Amino acid sequence: MIALSPTAGRLQVFRLPVPGCFRLPLLLVMALWLTLAGTARAAPHAPSDIGRITARGELVVAVPSFDAPPFFFRRNGELEGVDIELARGLAEALSVKARFDRRGATFNAALERVASGAADVAICKLSRTLARAARVRFSEPYLRFNHALVINRLRFAEIAHGQDLAKVIRHYTGSIGVIEQSSFADFAVRNFPSASLVTYRDWDAVVAALKRGEITAAYRDQFEIDRIFKLDPRMALTLRTVTFSDLEDTLGIAVAPDSSQLLSVINLFLSQRREKLTVESLLKRLDEARP
Repeated sequence: MIALSPTAGRLQVFRLPVPGCFRLPLLLVMALWLTLAGTARAAPHAPSDIGRITARGELVVAVPSFDAPPFFFRRNGELEGVDIELARGLAEALSVKARFDRRGATFNAALERVASGAADVAICKLSRTLARAARVRFSEPYLRFNHALVINRLRFAEIAHGQDLAKVIRHYTGSIGVIEQSSFADFAVRNFPSASLVTYRDWDAVVAALKRGEITAAYRDQFEIDRIFKLDPRMALTLRTVTFSDLEDTLGIAVAPDSSQLLSVINLFLSQRREKLTVESLLKRLDEARP
């Protein structure tokens, strides 16, 4: 054994005798120390998808450039809304900050930001569809809506000829307005194959066409249909709604196909959230979102 002792400002080396009975245990201790040191050096790092986010210090969240209160909207220069709160909560759970990427002009464009790797997640009232699931991976739903139609009463009477509403809707052959390249454009093809599909650039244009009688019905989720009457109760005089209890629109968080660990974290994060969103609570939030 070697011991170092300072003497007169310099180090001197002394050889100390080590009894034979202690040599083997000492070797074992040294071997154990080397093994533990090697194990520490070989400890696995964070998975690559999580590692990219923590190294950057930011969770990049794709949100479309338009406003959709109460989900995401800008007020007094600040981005607010249900989905914005959700994104910031997720970022906090990952011990990073949220940075919002609003370069996409549509829901699908926001999703493509994730698919291309430009954003980590898309949190923006994004419906889970088969076509979108071919591009990204979706979390478990954080919100569920029934499908619904809003119908122009006068136009519908022209095609119903006194028949029962349910019967006409079941075999609907009239016109349906939807947002172009939206989830409900896909749903309409599958759920109303005999209908005449008319697409518009955004939901405001769909509703305006419905009011003018250019189309007989507009198709979207229950919240957006109820929102029409919430904002203008007089619409009940000319429009009516049909809600489908057997058709469901589920909203999820989109991640890149290779972000399996991030997806696991998101699903756990969603399952532990206390607030459970409903159509009623969102309509209340809609009032709060007004200027």
